[in-house]
Amino acid sequence: MTHLLALIGIVSISFSAIFVRLADVSPDTAAFFRAAYAVPALVLVWLVTRDRDRRTGRERLMAFAAGHFLALDFAFWHRAIEDIGAGLATVIGNTQVVFVGVFAWLFLRERPTRLALVLVPTVFAGVLLISGLGRDDAFGSDPLMGVFWGVLTGLMYTAFLILLRASNRGLAPPAGPLMDATAGGLIGLAIIGPIFDPAFSVAPSWPSHGWLLALALVCQVFGWLLISMALPRLPSLETSVMLLLQPMLTVLWAYVLFSEILSVVQWLGVALVLVGVGTLAARGSVQPELERDTVLQQ
Repeated sequence: MTHLLALIGIVSISFSAIFVRLADVSPDTAAFFRAAYAVPALVLVWLVTRDRDRRTGRERLMAFAAGHFLALDFAFWHRAIEDIGAGLATVIGNTQVVFVGVFAWLFLRERPTRLALVLVPTVFAGVLLISGLGRDDAFGSDPLMGVFWGVLTGLMYTAFLILLRASNRGLAPPAGPLMDATAGGLIGLAIIGPIFDPAFSVAPSWPSHGWLLALALVCQVFGWLLISMALPRLPSLETSVMLLLQPMLTVLWAYVLFSEILSVVQWLGVALVLVGVGTLAARGSVQPELERDTVLQQ
């Protein structure tokens, strides 16, 4: 049953970029309503499980602060979708696994494994290839900028995960931390949307807001809650393999629904990124015998 729940959750979030494209609104508008429609649903779920939520006020505030990085993650990712398509933007966004490892090496004094020293440059080479290297057959209205936004997405998602993990050391039910983080993201997007997105709008329109409602409920609430409950109960190797399904499925949906046909160079980049990220997630990027007395437990 755990495997089935994880699979359903991963399939659900694989439609995130698809719903963003179908909504056809500005990047920050999509991000804002993804959070706005999700918060009430998460509050309802949290009310059912709040008796088991023993986080302190400080921990809840930390989850709320993590939401500000989530806001930037959404804003950058939606810009990447515009410039390089739903599939490639999702693939690049998954490089957060690499950035978490780099963070551990630079700031937590953890020694990288030999495998990581090979795979991290491989992943970044894949990201470079996804840009299309300036070739005319590269998919995307602006592949280079799409890669730029995608890398920023990975960085912001890394910061979000680090803070969110630190805010939930007691392993409270996932609805609480996700609710607080999404609320923080909503406040952040309400601030940055009008400033950095000239087309930002809170006026509902149909069918755009139908797709945004689906984005919020199917992906932000249903999918993330299932994944948060199921994946910690699975072995790390199975978790790594299953998580790779998300970008792979998104590439498939983007091809079927939007005819996102990648160049040979971009396909090679996708392969390098997915293989590198999947292997790092499964094998780890730091030496396991090193002392772990730091904020983030890898």
